[in-house]
Amino acid sequence: MVAEATARRSRITPEREAELYGAVLDLLREVGYDGLTMDAVAARTRASKATLYRQWGGKAELVVKALRQQKPHFDEIDTGSLRGDLHAMAARDDDCHMEQNSALMRGLMVAVHANPDLLEAFREWIVAPELSGLDRLLERAVDRGEIRADNPALGYVLHMIIGAFATRTLIDEKPPTQAYLTSYIDAVVLPALSA
Repeated sequence: MVAEATARRSRITPEREAELYGAVLDLLREVGYDGLTMDAVAARTRASKATLYRQWGGKAELVVKALRQQKPHFDEIDTGSLRGDLHAMAARDDDCHMEQNSALMRGLMVAVHANPDLLEAFREWIVAPELSGLDRLLERAVDRGEIRADNPALGYVLHMIIGAFATRTLIDEKPPTQAYLTSYIDAVVLPALSA
């Protein structure tokens, strides 16, 4: 799938691509993954379906690349300390975007389990890069002596953070916020990593 995406030639400017991704995310929020069609994206963005398919191959890849494009990557975070890096990670989205993204991700999780193409694209374009970037962030902390290399919690950091983000609304009936995630990192993630 990656080779196919790489082989496609882009005739779309970065500005136009950002516009398309914004429209895809807006449509997702309005109608959900199952209700989103390439026809609707084409109509909303005044793009041809042929261009959409040539550039992204299909709905699943278009959706996950739109999600991936909307936030900074872990590779852009290096404050010089583990706590600073994790807090910077929590600050990647403001509270308004975090609430919107939380609702969007809850809807997509249902669709991911019902659509193998979406699951594959989600793992390839969202999960794998997040894990890879987080691994590098944690390796730097190990190299600085902030975490022991054999700490068993290292393999669960992303699980902890996603769990906090995803369950905030379910358990507390409140959206995730920067303050909540920062507090969670200080109370749960950092103590687990220092154990």
